[in-house]
Amino acid sequence: MTPAQIPAGINPLSTEQAQQFTSLLGSMTPIQQAWVSGYLAASAQGGALTAPAQAPAADPATLTVLYGSQTGNAKHVAADLAEAARARGLEVKLIDMADYKPTQLKSEKFITIVVSTYGEGEPPETAEKFYNFLGSKKAPKLDGVQVAVLGLGDSSYEFFCKTAVDFEERLSALGAKVAVERALLDVDYDDLAEAWIGGALDVFEPELKAASPAVSNVVPMPGMTPAPVVSPYSKKSPFEAEVSVVQKITGRDSTKDVRHVEISLEGSGLTYQAGDSLGVYFHNDPAEVDALLALLKLDGAAEITLGGETKPLRTALIEDLELTQSYPGFVEKYAEASKIEALSALVADKAELRAYLDARQIYDVLREHPAEITPQALADSLRKMQPRLYSIASSQAEVEDEVHLTVGVVTWDAFECGHFGGCSGHLSQRVAEGDGLRVFVESNDNFRLPADPDTPVIMVGPGTGIAPFRAFLQERDAQGAEGRNWLLFGNPHFTQDFLYQVELQSYLKSGLLTKLDVAFSRDQAEKVYVQDRLRENGAEVFRWLEEGAHLYICGDANRMAKDVQTTLIEVFKTHGGMDDVAAEAYLADLRDAKRFQRDVY
Repeated sequence: MTPAQIPAGINPLSTEQAQQFTSLLGSMTPIQQAWVSGYLAASAQGGALTAPAQAPAADPATLTVLYGSQTGNAKHVAADLAEAARARGLEVKLIDMADYKPTQLKSEKFITIVVSTYGEGEPPETAEKFYNFLGSKKAPKLDGVQVAVLGLGDSSYEFFCKTAVDFEERLSALGAKVAVERALLDVDYDDLAEAWIGGALDVFEPELKAASPAVSNVVPMPGMTPAPVVSPYSKKSPFEAEVSVVQKITGRDSTKDVRHVEISLEGSGLTYQAGDSLGVYFHNDPAEVDALLALLKLDGAAEITLGGETKPLRTALIEDLELTQSYPGFVEKYAEASKIEALSALVADKAELRAYLDARQIYDVLREHPAEITPQALADSLRKMQPRLYSIASSQAEVEDEVHLTVGVVTWDAFECGHFGGCSGHLSQRVAEGDGLRVFVESNDNFRLPADPDTPVIMVGPGTGIAPFRAFLQERDAQGAEGRNWLLFGNPHFTQDFLYQVELQSYLKSGLLTKLDVAFSRDQAEKVYVQDRLRENGAEVFRWLEEGAHLYICGDANRMAKDVQTTLIEVFKTHGGMDDVAAEAYLADLRDAKRFQRDVY
């Protein structure tokens, strides 16, 4: 019973006081409640009101949960871990590695790491600083510290979960004890992550409670902890939205196919900020699935079991199972089930297997190696389909109950047939206006406009990398922001590939867009890219940064983002009079101040 629920006449507090008291205590930790209890006891006995009757109890031992996330998966698993720990009565700190001060390591005793791997075995951007610190001479000795590491990755990439392995090795080298065997999980990680969390807490719970002092003078307050506000829609429970617009925005002769997609969120209550992403679940092509069933001589109506649920094989292949993105685990399971010797030989040579899968979808593997296999064996060989994330290309302040995307269609010809990316193919080829689409919002607190709307911003977004900057400009327009806005955009051809040209020219005319520099790489003999425009405008770029500007990059991680970052170092050296070390430090300082942010893929 809460104070607000105690009947009048017994409860000496007014209704308003009882509600305020309930709200205050509901936000407190047990230690804080103990302090208040002692303070009020002293007050009632005529003691000094400036201090409690006795010193506060010592803080309980804390489980520190650090996460490094690129797409949000590691963040969500870390939050699940923290929530499960709190449900056991444990004290928990849940911290993004980007916000963690390495000097705090000296005071830690129990640490869990949840981290994804990005690119070629690299840490996520939010984890990069902490990762480098652990490998530096500044890292402290961690004797007596207990750690556990959970890694998320994608086995279709060569350096599967390498960052998690690196973290554990670095922590161990500093003297930390590995308390729980690490887990390295593939994209279909939900059940395994839940099991690991339970096992890890079984290990940590008695250690944490043994290291925590007994809490005295705590007044039991049943029902005082407020339920957390949780969005009704998430990756695990997406919203069934309606597609209102799918429009091609590149020219007929363009080498690229880019679609502008508008989706209604009406009735969902979903909200997003400029910089967030939208998760989209898609369906595999029914015609391709039917052809596959015929090739394997399987009955699409045959019942299979998937995640504890029974459904027809054809439905599962269309709605639930991955058939486009290939990965070694599929070949391993299918080779074992089919007994095809050629595939078994491939599995034995990891390098050759990756080379084989590089240009092939799962459809291709099955077409090249059909076999008599049971419906359940086929389903068991495939992993669960994962949603694709797209940078949101709109501001909710502008479009209200809508969300816009800028989707580059992935398509290529190989093995005598055409291929489409899973989600981009679904959106561009099979989704019509009025169709349903399961979506959820993935927040990205590490790609945000400055809190001060008067702060200038520089945005580098070639190709579909323009998406979040369209959202930024809409947001700044709605805010009436006075800060200057500079966009650098690139694509192959002016006449075919100038995405959102009319909107950008309108922003230039209104003055919202202070400066627009474009790089159409194929419109002249010598190719020109956004990094070339940065270099040409180096003096002005450096001046804007010196005046407090924030700089953003969105787009291809492997080439463009790296080239832009290299160019920025050149700009700092040329126009800031810095050497290599100082230029790198200048960029690092911008990153630490969240004035240099990237959304790359």
